[in-house]
Amino acid sequence: MRKQKPVKDSFVNMTELVLPNDTNTLNNLMGGRMMHLMDIAAAISAQKHSNRIVVTASVDNVSFSAGIRLGNVVTLQAQVTRSFSSSMEVHIDVWAEDIPTGTKVKSNEAFFTFVAVDQSGRPIDVPEAVAETEEEIRLYDGALRRRQLRLVLGGRMKPEEASELKALFDLD
Repeated sequence: MRKQKPVKDSFVNMTELVLPNDTNTLNNLMGGRMMHLMDIAAAISAQKHSNRIVVTASVDNVSFSAGIRLGNVVTLQAQVTRSFSSSMEVHIDVWAEDIPTGTKVKSNEAFFTFVAVDQSGRPIDVPEAVAETEEEIRLYDGALRRRQLRLVLGGRMKPEEASELKALFDLD
């Protein structure tokens, strides 16, 4: 039986200040810099869950719902949603805060997948993720569908084998 670990133990709260070197010519945070920060926060979360070295396996849709401006404080919150044999899905929320005006908006949300590896770079088993709160359970329940979609889109699973996706659309 796999070791179990609550997903709350993987929670990461990372804060950064948007400086001139992080922005484009319109003084907005560059998308690549945002993805870099998201990858770091998510990797730390996956490492906390697995107690292992992790590598990024996939990144789901990352879109900006609100711009992040020069001088904003960016808060990234990451937490493992579910683990499989050696992989873990991590959910990330990104918030942008303008300290002088006191406004705070959610700017990004994404799912990253990481694989735990040993010192030789081979995949290694990770603890089972235990969801406890209503939100954790909601994210946990959707993780298998998101995983199957990633595998189908990546050509690693045949669509007819994606039972969770088929059930979602009532396909037989």
